[in-house]
Amino acid sequence: MADFIETPRFPDDISYGSSGGPNFKTWVFEGHSGKEQRGIGWATSKARYDVSHAVKNKTDMDTLRAWFYAMQGRAYGFRFKDWGDYELTDENIGTGDGVTAAFKIRKTYTVGANSYIRRIFKPIATGFVVKVNDVTQTLTTHYTLNTTTGTVTFTGGNKPAGGLAVTVTGEFDVPVRFDTDAFAAAHEGFLMESWSSIGLVELILEDA
Repeated sequence: MADFIETPRFPDDISYGSSGGPNFKTWVFEGHSGKEQRGIGWATSKARYDVSHAVKNKTDMDTLRAWFYAMQGRAYGFRFKDWGDYELTDENIGTGDGVTAAFKIRKTYTVGANSYIRRIFKPIATGFVVKVNDVTQTLTTHYTLNTTTGTVTFTGGNKPAGGLAVTVTGEFDVPVRFDTDAFAAAHEGFLMESWSSIGLVELILEDA
C-alpha cells in the first residue's frame, strides 16, 4: 500500500513498554432469562496498543513527535514490534503439491478443537528460516521472501513436492497506524511532557 512506511520500524525502546493486543468484535444478545446468543462481527482480529507508558523523557517525546509529524497522524502506516507476540517457531504455512510456488506466511493459535489462523504480512528477513520436510532451504537459491506482503515463493524446480510440509521460523512486525490526528501532549514543567494515551491500531491488510 502506498500509504505505508516499511522502514524504519517504530522505535523498539518505546514499543517495549507498550500495552495492548488482539481485539475482536462479538455481538452479544442477552435475553430476559440471561441466556445469550453471540455472533462474530469480525472474522479477523484487529490489535490495539497504547505506547504512552514507554515515553519516559523529553527525548522519547521528541522522537514520538517526529513520528507523528512524519506519519501525518493517522495517514501513514508503519511497522511495530508487539513484544508479547512477534515470533514464529516451525510454523506450518502449507503443504506442497509439486505445483504451488507461493506460500502465505501465517501463524496458528490452537486451544483444544478451536484454532485461529493469523495472516502475517510483515516478516523480518534477518534470521528467517524456511524448511521443506524439515530440511532448511537457502534464500535466493530455493526461495525468495517478500517482507512487504509476507509471502515465501519457491524458485523454479524447487516447488515443494506433494505432501511435504512447509514451515517457517523467524520474527515479524505488526502493521499499525496512529489512532488519532491530534498530538495531545501536556506540558507539565521545564522539559517535561506527557501524553495520557497514545493509541496505535493494527491495519487489516488484504492479499493482492
